Amino acid sequence: MRIVVIEDDERIASFVARGLAAQGHQVMTAASGLDGIEVASEPDVDLVILDLGLPDIDGTDVLSHLRRSGGFPPILVLTARDAIADKVGVLDRGADDYMTKPFALDELLARVRVLGRRSDQPAAGRIERAGLVLDLAARRASRDGRVIDLSAREFALLAYLMRNAGQVLSRVQILAAVWEYDFDPQSNVVDVYIRYLRNKVDTPGEPSLIETVRGSGYRFREGL
Repeated sequence: MRIVVIEDDERIASFVARGLAAQGHQVMTAASGLDGIEVASEPDVDLVILDLGLPDIDGTDVLSHLRRSGGFPPILVLTARDAIADKVGVLDRGADDYMTKPFALDELLARVRVLGRRSDQPAAGRIERAGLVLDLAARRASRDGRVIDLSAREFALLAYLMRNAGQVLSRVQILAAVWEYDFDPQSNVVDVYIRYLRNKVDTPGEPSLIETVRGSGYRFREGL
């Protein structure tokens, strides 16, 4: 994969780049937010690893810019900020994953593999329900002709729910299918992402396409 590492700490950037290169990835680095935006906007970028504490602009602004530009590569945030509010904030802005420093290289590489498998998976066809259309090949979503901007993780979650419409899916099932690695079952990350999807795909004044089944999980409405 072509991976961009946006990190101003030269020691950490070099450590991450060497670890990724040893796995066969092509790595490009940037030490500032503006340089990172430029490099990450190049064609054929498969993954972005983004630090938040950059010297020129905050990493959250870089994240927002990349998402507004319409680019779809997964973004893994790597930062020393470990407050829940910081984590929720970057997820709200479109990050696909989040790691705090210090971190184990093996875990970082595992998360890169997960995000890479998802972006590399061949996709064909489309799923359509209730006017909501997922173009799996182009990774585009729309409802009643309105284009919906989804992060890679949001798209994967929505596709999983729609493929299993009518079935109650537990949080553990969703974590295993969409995140693909061991995740704290007490985490509220599934609930957070369900909220993101509802805000983006639901029509105001109408029932949500994604039902909460109390004590069990979530279900995409069948027969709509």
